[in-house]
Amino acid sequence: MTYACIRGVAACLALLGLAVSPAHAEPRDPWARAWGLNTAGQLGNGTTLNQQTPSSVQGLARSDVREFAAGGGNNVNSFGLALLHDGTVQAWGGNSNGQLGNGTTTGQGFPAAVAGLSDVSRVAAGVHFAFAVRGGRVLAWGDNAFGQLGNGATDSAATTRPVSVQSLDKVKDIAAGCYHAAALREDGTVWTWGRNTDGQLGTGSTADRNTPKKVPGVVDAVAIAIGCYHTLALTADGTVKAWGRGTYGQLGNDDTDSSPSPVDVKHLDGVARIYSGSYHNFAVLDDGSVRAWGWNAGGQLGDGTAVNRTTPVPAPALSGVQELAGGWKHTLAVLDDGSVLAWGDNSSGQLGDGTTTSSLTPVVALPPGSGTTRVAASTVWQSSYAY
Repeated sequence: MTYACIRGVAACLALLGLAVSPAHAEPRDPWARAWGLNTAGQLGNGTTLNQQTPSSVQGLARSDVREFAAGGGNNVNSFGLALLHDGTVQAWGGNSNGQLGNGTTTGQGFPAAVAGLSDVSRVAAGVHFAFAVRGGRVLAWGDNAFGQLGNGATDSAATTRPVSVQSLDKVKDIAAGCYHAAALREDGTVWTWGRNTDGQLGTGSTADRNTPKKVPGVVDAVAIAIGCYHTLALTADGTVKAWGRGTYGQLGNDDTDSSPSPVDVKHLDGVARIYSGSYHNFAVLDDGSVRAWGWNAGGQLGDGTAVNRTTPVPAPALSGVQELAGGWKHTLAVLDDGSVLAWGDNSSGQLGDGTTTSSLTPVVALPPGSGTTRVAASTVWQSSYAY
């Protein structure tokens, strides 16, 4: 029997008794996604081609990933980390200083295991170094030019495999800036080490440190966030403390001076979560609204302007935010409907909307129902991740 399929393919298949599932009934893509700059293979898809829309990270399913971290600060050293639910860590991308932790300085465009890591609870990535928390202690690998590995080494030698950060235990979170680090301990204290040119260690001086030191005056901290040369801490009473470089207003104290000691971010109340990009920051309030401050040259604050802000201002287009991630001059947000929004600079496709057109307001990188619950971005570069 021959059918004249003048009513379309679906109609003809129906006549033949073959069902066609609607597109929206297809299973959600299960993979972690990455997009934007990829010159070092930091998107993990086996290529070095930039991606203007989200592409799959090779072999990494969202359901397997507990946390992403993204590092790098140029076209050759950018890299990604993934902490899996089984406690192991995968790394990919540039490896100029051993930041992949695999015992070599050879880059790779797909995820592979960091040497000897298991039972890890948190990870963080700097420009070309990285951290993992295991059993409350911190391990570090990669570049050590400013003592950012925290192992007390005085020769500034990089290491291609994890080494122990000195004198820290009971650590529940770790964060990495361009060349410095901060750790949040279970007792609510914050400890810092590494480069300190702008007072980003918060110790009252501008001297670099190759071992951790407690930040004076910060107690009952419940969260930390870190930019390139500044650091934030959220305390139990909802106060946000900031220290380090203030050139773009990123300390949020209505000033552009740097501070080697913590200052209070002004005009914030009811803060639930804090996030930092390169030189800009966000606070998500208890009511779900978002405040932003700091550098805004690319429109990365999401307030519809390219004006730097020395105190927090509303980001009016954002609501239902589950998580934020700040990059060099762009920002990502995942909403409670599973959509991923992005705004700011888009010169490498890091907004994920299929263009290289920058945007002062959010555009859609992934639609509602994508299955995404978290996002990450290279703090000082142009790559984006969703999982």
